[in-house]
Amino acid sequence: MNFQDPDELNVLAGEYVLGVMSAADRAAVEQELTRNRALTVAVGAWRDRLLEMAPAPAPIDPAASLWARIERSLPGRASTGGIWNSLAFWRFSGAAGLAASALLALRLVTAVPDTIGPQFLAVLQAPADGVNWLVEVDDRRVRLRPLSPTTVAAGKSVQFWTKPVGAAGPTSLGLVRTDQPTEIALSQLPGMSPNQLFEVTLEPQAGSPIGRPTGPILAVGRAVRL
Repeated sequence: MNFQDPDELNVLAGEYVLGVMSAADRAAVEQELTRNRALTVAVGAWRDRLLEMAPAPAPIDPAASLWARIERSLPGRASTGGIWNSLAFWRFSGAAGLAASALLALRLVTAVPDTIGPQFLAVLQAPADGVNWLVEVDDRRVRLRPLSPTTVAAGKSVQFWTKPVGAAGPTSLGLVRTDQPTEIALSQLPGMSPNQLFEVTLEPQAGSPIGRPTGPILAVGRAVRL
C-alpha cells in the first residue's frame, strides 16, 4: 500500500470505510491513521459521502427501565426529582454537545476538495448477498471493482451495463473479470448523471447476443454525486 500517492490513498480510505479490506490491510490502515493526517481526512470524507446511501435507521422504543438505569449509573445524582434534576446529567449533556460541535467544525475545516477522487460512486448490491461491486467515476474513466468473490460457471461471462435516467435502454460497457478491477474510458458511457443505473449480469460466454441483458442480475445500484 502506497500512502504517499494521493489517488491510491483515497482508494484505500474508501475500501477501509466500506469494510472490504483483509484483516491485515485493515490493521495497516489503522496504524497509518495514527500518523497520517491526509489519510484521516480521506477516511472522514468517505464516511460523509456514504451517509447519503445509508438506509434511514428504524425507530426503536427504549425499554421502560432505560431511564432508571441511566439515572442509577450517574454519579452524584440528585436524591429527588429524577434524572432531569441531576447536575451530573446536565454537565454530561453539555460536554457531549460541545464535543459534537468541535467534531463538526473539524470536518468542515479538513474536508477533502471536490476535485480529489471520484466524482460519482455506485455501490452495486446482489439481491441476497449484499455489496459485491463498487463503481467509481472520475473525469476520465469508470472503474468497476469486485468487492467479494463471484463464481462464474463454465460457458458464462459477466457483463457490465449502465442506463442513464430517461434512457430507452441500457448500454453495454463490455465483459468484465470478477477477480480484478476493470477500467473503461468515460467516453464509452452514453452520459453520466446522479441516479444513473449500473448493473452486472450473467450472460453467455461471448456476452449478450441482443444488446441488452438476458441473464440474471448479479448486482445493481445507482450512482450518487460525491
